[in-house]
Amino acid sequence: MTAAQGGVVAAVDLGATSGRVMIGRVAPGVLELTSAARFPNGPVATPDGWRWDFAALFEHVVDGLAQAVRQEPALASAGVDAWAVDYGLLRGGELLAEPFHYRDDRTARGVAAVHAALPFDELYRRNGLQHLPFNTLYQYAADGHLEEAEVSLLIPDLVAHLLTGAVGAERTNASTTGLLDVRSGEWDRALAELLGIPAAVLPPLVEPGTSLGMLSPGLVARIGAPLELLAVGSHDTASAVVAVPLSTPNAAYISCGTWGLVGVELDRPIVSDAARAANFTNEGGVDGRIRFLHNVTGLWLLSESVRTWEKDDGAAIDLPALLAAAARVDPPVAVFDADDRALSAPGDMPGRIAGVVRATGAPLPEGRAQFVRLIVESIAAAFARAVRTAGELADRDIDVIHLVGGGSLNALLCQATADRSGLPVLAGPVEATALGNVLVQARVHGWFGPDASLETLRSAVAQAFPPRRYTPSN
Repeated sequence: MTAAQGGVVAAVDLGATSGRVMIGRVAPGVLELTSAARFPNGPVATPDGWRWDFAALFEHVVDGLAQAVRQEPALASAGVDAWAVDYGLLRGGELLAEPFHYRDDRTARGVAAVHAALPFDELYRRNGLQHLPFNTLYQYAADGHLEEAEVSLLIPDLVAHLLTGAVGAERTNASTTGLLDVRSGEWDRALAELLGIPAAVLPPLVEPGTSLGMLSPGLVARIGAPLELLAVGSHDTASAVVAVPLSTPNAAYISCGTWGLVGVELDRPIVSDAARAANFTNEGGVDGRIRFLHNVTGLWLLSESVRTWEKDDGAAIDLPALLAAAARVDPPVAVFDADDRALSAPGDMPGRIAGVVRATGAPLPEGRAQFVRLIVESIAAAFARAVRTAGELADRDIDVIHLVGGGSLNALLCQATADRSGLPVLAGPVEATALGNVLVQARVHGWFGPDASLETLRSAVAQAFPPRRYTPSN
């Protein structure tokens, strides 16, 4: 196909609980996604803590790309996005060890070490990031092997390196490390030095849309084509926000999966004391936009609860049926704090939620349907609070919420978010992250015309994936 006619690309989209390789078709009036491969992902308990089985994950990526090529031999390119903050250390092109999982509790040591060197208020003025104990700079401060490494690569950059040999840090994901200057968007090497982090491990920054080169010769035979790899918004939320069809200038977004990323899109960062106190973050977006948002624990609470129940039952849970039953019970009188740190680690989520509820003096839910309703309403309440705060801090009168990602399929969550925020919720697209990945690649190929803006890409999303509307019921 010519640039004017469009074409086909592959999007490798890696999440904290699953991964997928999607095929994106783009042509005049056409924007489609189909699945080439889906595979599980998750933490692995090792003697020295929670890690990722990265070797298995990479094999899934290669197999998924091979499946994509079998379905569409004329793929024009591929792009990789993934979760933020985690990294692999390399020396001589080899991983020193499997990457740590961000929920491993070693990060507490890093928090203490960083804040002993620099108070959080000063750190926030420099990097603009909310305090999350697993941010990369805290992980670095707790990592005893950093000095042994030649370079550190974030997960999507690590996948790209193994596919092509490229060494770089795509800018949207690098912005989540805590080591980028929030104003210049460049590595704050003075900050790294102050914190005892060797600046030599920080790779060159790469813009979304940059070519990362062709597949390594050894992988071409396995995958079946000499694919070009393009940098996209490699932080999964950056890709998701590309595909949010923002309908008004005062729209808020929620990218909901394992996490709920709640915020607004800005042209410049906000690093006020009020933003710091509210724990809002300024992360890089595609085209230099700022994702001003707050991390809220999302469907992790539900998926971990279901995992525990399935282990107890020795059988799979019918989640749609459970959600339907939850929709029929009355909403709880009180909700729990979805961001309570007691709920951050894997394992026995129902028991830990019950402990948090008991501590408030509220009654425990009776049965799983009520328990699920409590979880969903608690997540929705956290979403609503974050939307209100985003509007106040950005001086915007929020008038609609766009909820994208896997959570947009959860009708109970969408309605609860509308009810608790008092705002209409427009749900979808579901595969926003993979879609944003595809859109950035398509723009590089010229399939949206010369110099297409984000607004052009979002207009195509709105036409191809009309959202479902949830109106506040009170």
